[in-house]
Order: sequence, then structure tokens, then C-alpha cells
Amino acid sequence: MKNLRKFTAILLVSVLGFTSCQDEIDSENGQNPNTNSADSQTASNLERSSMYDGSFDDFLDGMSCSSILLPVVATVNGQQVSIISQSDYQLVLNILGQFTNDDDTVTLKFPLTVKTSNYTEVVVTSQSEYDALVSACETIEAEGKGAISCIDYDFPITILTYSLNLEQTGSVVIQSEQQLYTYMNNFGNDELFSVKYPITATLNNETAITISSDLDLQASVSDCLGVEEKEDDAEAEAKNLETILVNGAFKVQSFLNAGVNKTTDFANYTIDFANNSTCTAVNGVISTVEGTYKVTSETEVFLNLTFSGNATFNLLNHTWEVTSYSNSSISLKSTTNAAVTLILTQI
Repeated sequence: MKNLRKFTAILLVSVLGFTSCQDEIDSENGQNPNTNSADSQTASNLERSSMYDGSFDDFLDGMSCSSILLPVVATVNGQQVSIISQSDYQLVLNILGQFTNDDDTVTLKFPLTVKTSNYTEVVVTSQSEYDALVSACETIEAEGKGAISCIDYDFPITILTYSLNLEQTGSVVIQSEQQLYTYMNNFGNDELFSVKYPITATLNNETAITISSDLDLQASVSDCLGVEEKEDDAEAEAKNLETILVNGAFKVQSFLNAGVNKTTDFANYTIDFANNSTCTAVNGVISTVEGTYKVTSETEVFLNLTFSGNATFNLLNHTWEVTSYSNSSISLKSTTNAAVTLILTQI
């Protein structure tokens, strides 16, 4: 518990350190328009975007402020899994993905070690200690002070330093995210800094960008955070759609294939979506068509349908963008041909 208290204190102090005051310092004054103090927006952007990103194993640990150092043992939906390396993550994902709409549970075996957003390693010895760590992370994220993981800088980056009278005093070459985080986290209130622009970075959509000023940096961070927010919203919508699919039976209300109305071909079929990613189209006792489905998301929600052994239902084999949905109706548009549309209604 002593280690956890130390980690929580470090985590909160490192993130909340930007709230400290410095009188009579204008972060946009002087001969260099990109001169900043320790509590400037640029300092916040640089520190948060260079924090250790622990989001890659959120399916396992349930928080992005840290990641679990391997090996670790977990019980996933009742099945014990030994996770020796990152390749074993797939074992966990396979168990979690067995059913599309269920309450997944992951129980960790203690003690375990986590790597935190400030690059420290903390030993957690019990569930109560782990819950406290999760709570601290949730507080930080709710306050908008967690790691920014949607932008990756290309190194090296040169930081110029200034005295309070705006005379340049030196420079430092930053070679890594951890070094950038440490430098910005330890930057004192009795000095100023500026980034030597231009710098380059990669956004979360793999787009390479050039940043020429603090204003460019702020715009890039705001844009990528906006994309992340859309991704989070789409992920939540995807889960809602899965619930609607599993809890109902559907019929084809409309199917337009490049302007040709094919709706009547499906008139007597009922489509049922099971909880194990399979779907079945049934025409009374005359015909049954087996298929699979998958709901995914990016900034939009997608429904992938794959039927086999039936030429009519093969026409529905698309990755569909969900253009709108409710508890009673789902409207879809093919991602490869916008003229191919499908509307499913719940019976």
C-alpha cells in the first residue's frame, strides 16, 4: 500500500503540476512568439503527449494510465490464462470475443507490477490497491489531464531555454518520449522555454504532419483529441447496436443494389443474430441460410455480414456503414458502393 500511495501521489503531482502559478509571465511575449512558461498550454501539450501510454492493454487492466508488466496470470470469463508475452494477449481477446453481448470479467492474480504514465514501476499486492490505482486514473482522465496518445513526435526535438528577461540561456536535444516527459515535468517556474520548430509528428490515423509553431501544436492536439472522442463515441454506439441485434429478430425492409430494388427476394426471411457472432436467415421450414456478422467501429460504426451457400444472401456480403439505427430499425450503406443500401427492421 505504501508503494501505491507513492504512485498515486506522483501521478497526481506530475499531472496537476501544470496548475501552479507564475506571476507576471506571459507565455506569448518576447522576441520569440513561442516562448512558454512551465504552466503554459504548450508545456501541458508536450508533457501529456509524452506520458507513457498504457492504453494498449486496456482490455486486460481496464485503464489507460498504466500497463501491466508481464508475466501475469488472469482469470478471463472463468478461464485462467497465463500471459507470458504480448503474443498471449490474443488468448484473452479470443475469450472476450466468444460472445458479442455479454458481461466480460477479468480477475488479476496479485502481486503484479504496473508501469505508470510517469514511467515508474509500481508493485500492486491486492485488489484494493489496484482499485485505488484505477480510481486515481479515472479522476485524472475526468479532469482532462491524462495522457494524450493520439500524436507521436519524431525525435530528436530541440528545446531552447530562456531566462525570465527573455535572454536565451541554452538548449537541450530531446531523444525520446520519456526524456521529453521528464524534462517538461521537471521544468522550473524560474525559466522559460521554446520548441525549435519545425518538428514532425504522426497522428493516430497514421497521417504525418509538420508543426511550425505552438499554435500548430495546439491545433494538432485538439484535432486528434476530437478524433479520439469520435472513436470512443462510435465504440459505445457499436456496443449498443450489438445489444439490439442480439435481442431481436429482423427482416429486410429495403435492399437497393445500385438502384435495383431487390427487397422482395428477402420478403419471407427472418434474420436472427446470435450472441456468438453467427446469424441465421430462415424462410419458414423451407430454407435456412447460415452466416456470420461482426460489429466494429472507427469514427463510424460498421456491420460486416457474411452469408454462404445462397446466391441471394451473398448480395448482402458487405462491410456496411451504419448510417442510423434505433431499437426498431437499422439503416446501412455499403462502404464500397454508396448506391448499395440495406434497411433492417425488427419484427
